[in-house]
Amino acid sequence: MNPNHQQSTGEHLLLIRGTHWNSGLSPAELQRIMTGFYGWVEGLQSRGILRGAQPLMEEGRLVSGAQSLVTDGVFAESKEAIAGYFLLAVASTDEAVKLAQACPILAHGAQIEVRPVANLCRPMADVKAMES
Repeated sequence: MNPNHQQSTGEHLLLIRGTHWNSGLSPAELQRIMTGFYGWVEGLQSRGILRGAQPLMEEGRLVSGAQSLVTDGVFAESKEAIAGYFLLAVASTDEAVKLAQACPILAHGAQIEVRPVANLCRPMADVKAMES
């Protein structure tokens, strides 16, 4: 049995990791980098592939376990924290990676996780496959 019955929707999510990549930059450097970053975002928009994007606050809560435990501070380290996301209408992971590689903040310590969007969560995809 195929361990993953999910199908791609033809979209990819770019998760921007690293909330303090700009530490130590001068105001002029930061302005230059952010101008480049917003140029990158405008390029995604002008190509018609940007479906959504939002920055995330550095605070949050984590809900886990059978008892639905809630803890403050969802981040192990600020370099691993998700700072924001971009939803792109591109079918290929290679294309999404190529677009992510052009992001100017990568050169300053940010990371971008590229994930294809699935049509169903994995457990429901497995249920549907068993029904077929």
